[in-house]
Amino acid sequence: MCGRTACALGADRIRRACVYRDNHGRTRQPEWRDADKYSPSYNKNPQSNSPVLVSRRHFEKDADSSERVLAAMRWGLVPAWFREADPSKMQYKTSNCCSETMMEKPSYKGPLVKGRRCVVLADGFYEWQQHNGKKQPYFIYFPQPKQEMADGKDDDEEWKGWRLLTMAGIFDCWEPPDGGDALYTYTIITVDASKGLSDIHNRMPAILDGDEAVRKWLDFTEVSTQEALRLIHSTENIAFHPVSTIVNNSRNNTPECLAPIGLGPKTETKVSTSSKMMLDWVKNKSPKKEEGDLPRWSSQFIQIAAPKRTSAGLMHQWLKKEEGGPCAKKPKTQ
Repeated sequence: MCGRTACALGADRIRRACVYRDNHGRTRQPEWRDADKYSPSYNKNPQSNSPVLVSRRHFEKDADSSERVLAAMRWGLVPAWFREADPSKMQYKTSNCCSETMMEKPSYKGPLVKGRRCVVLADGFYEWQQHNGKKQPYFIYFPQPKQEMADGKDDDEEWKGWRLLTMAGIFDCWEPPDGGDALYTYTIITVDASKGLSDIHNRMPAILDGDEAVRKWLDFTEVSTQEALRLIHSTENIAFHPVSTIVNNSRNNTPECLAPIGLGPKTETKVSTSSKMMLDWVKNKSPKKEEGDLPRWSSQFIQIAAPKRTSAGLMHQWLKKEEGGPCAKKPKTQ
């Protein structure tokens, strides 16, 4: 499952984090269609707008299908054939779609065969582990590479921030029967959880790891539906750590939602090496580990070298120094 995400980067930083190369080898930054509709949040739930990548061809018929654009779409797919005037009257949930049955359900098969594939962007997602009648939330994300920092400012080929999680999704365009603005919505495809995550939950998003997978999923004119569906599977290239239960209340929108915490001895789970390092750092609070620990990427998608598991300081420094993130609100309890 995937019912809650975090996406704390501002619109411009998301654009810079998504630098890529098109089919002609040109370095590009995706343009926003509607950045004003997107709001960063440490705690996004269905019905909120999230940033997604799509092929420009969906909006411009003569565009190169390898060109990408960013759009703010509402989480929870409303199929084009839905005839009610109020999309909130849909009687079933479409925030996730099961990969094993999505080609059997009209809500998902229709947009898929039309090539309406998207990549949902997030810092990571939350999942809850059930243990002794209680639920413990975890934050799940890509392992962050540790690379040497260089002098100079960000440019079109350089991104020094958090590596965004790239999840496979399906989108559709619903138009009100009585007229009005079109509504773009999406669903996140889910698969069986990887071995590393199975102790937390039995499902996980279909994660597209690397630019080649992202390119194939988005380029619907060059990559058939059948070929694209081969990209839908679980991955072990993830890291995670336990977080506070303040994330349980979707109204809480603070960095504490995804900050790592320690667990009592009664809670057992398989914790990744990256998460152990992160928790050790928080426990020791060594100021030396803060210096120079931000990851350096030539791009979110154009990688210099294979990523390595990170030190704990990355999460702490990202939470502490991130600019353009959402305004913090006082945590609320349920």
